[in-house]
Amino acid sequence: MLYSLGMNAEHETNGAPDPEELHDVHFEPEEDLGDLGAAHAKLKKLRDELEKVKKERQEYLDGWQRCKADSINARKDALATAERAAERAKEAFLLEIIPVLDSFDMAMGNEAWESVDSGWKSGIEHIRNQLLEVLEHNGVKRFGAVGEQLDPHLHEAVQEVDDAPGEPHSIIKILRYGYMMGDRVVRPAHVIVKSGG
Repeated sequence: MLYSLGMNAEHETNGAPDPEELHDVHFEPEEDLGDLGAAHAKLKKLRDELEKVKKERQEYLDGWQRCKADSINARKDALATAERAAERAKEAFLLEIIPVLDSFDMAMGNEAWESVDSGWKSGIEHIRNQLLEVLEHNGVKRFGAVGEQLDPHLHEAVQEVDDAPGEPHSIIKILRYGYMMGDRVVRPAHVIVKSGG
């Protein structure tokens, strides 16, 4: 409801506004104030509920993000474990193949090898080379060569000889080759070296 307060002419002399400058004053009826108060209370309740829902949403989001991070970490751990298991299996297989290659090398280093038919020699050498290629294809490298300098990380000197040609501490004979998988020595080469002095 709208009520107007008017000023009469006798108040003009007291500094009051003239009748043309009437001011409109709005009053809320009492029954409307109850509805407005209820609306404010309802609005406050809705804001409180919204705050509560926002907090719950943040808690659920934080929990989901932690769960996702845990899942990613568990997957990474499982992949790393599987890679380590695959490396161990590959190394175990390599350790079973190496003695076969050692047998080829011993046979070919024997004096009787020279008297073997050239066709047989060629076939046996081809089989050994195929095995070496398969290993190399799988990241395994064979090492050890006459003339190389002794490297204690790669070679194991089983004998030193004074009266041999070559530089001091150089390899003069390979007794068995060494093998590396990646940058890790699986088995050092057993060698005979020229003594140092």
